[in-house]
Amino acid sequence: MAIRKLRYEGDPVLGKVCKEVKEMTPHLKELVQDMLETMYAEGVGLAAPQVGVLRRIAVIDVGEGPYVFVNPKIVETAGEQIGDEGCLSVPGKSGTVRRPEYVKTVAFDADMNPIEVEGHGLFARAMCHEFDHLDGHLYLEKVEGPLNEVSYADEDEN
Repeated sequence: MAIRKLRYEGDPVLGKVCKEVKEMTPHLKELVQDMLETMYAEGVGLAAPQVGVLRRIAVIDVGEGPYVFVNPKIVETAGEQIGDEGCLSVPGKSGTVRRPEYVKTVAFDADMNPIEVEGHGLFARAMCHEFDHLDGHLYLEKVEGPLNEVSYADEDEN
């Protein structure tokens, strides 16, 4: 396992739609493990394009996981939440984003077994955020109001 190099805002790979995973190859299994290691070193979620790989894979752990999502599709949403979001690919910034309070997702796990995952609050927000990456979108497109500068001191307080 290895921590992968992150891609940052302005990198063309972050604006591309990812390809569906047809089978879980040894190379993709290694990618999943590397993504988990990278996520735990840096944040609570990570999508494959953030490490330069255009495949529909995301990993999330907001304290309920880890979850590996392969070819995720949101099939149901409800409610609304408004809150600050940041992104590993947009360091030092955060912004207010409106997301569903509840999300139901169908996907495959790392062994290509079908899964159905429901999330509320932060987990729902994280699923929406990471899955947007798979379609070439950054949270910046959804920010309401100004972007905020985040200092490391601010992050330590949260």
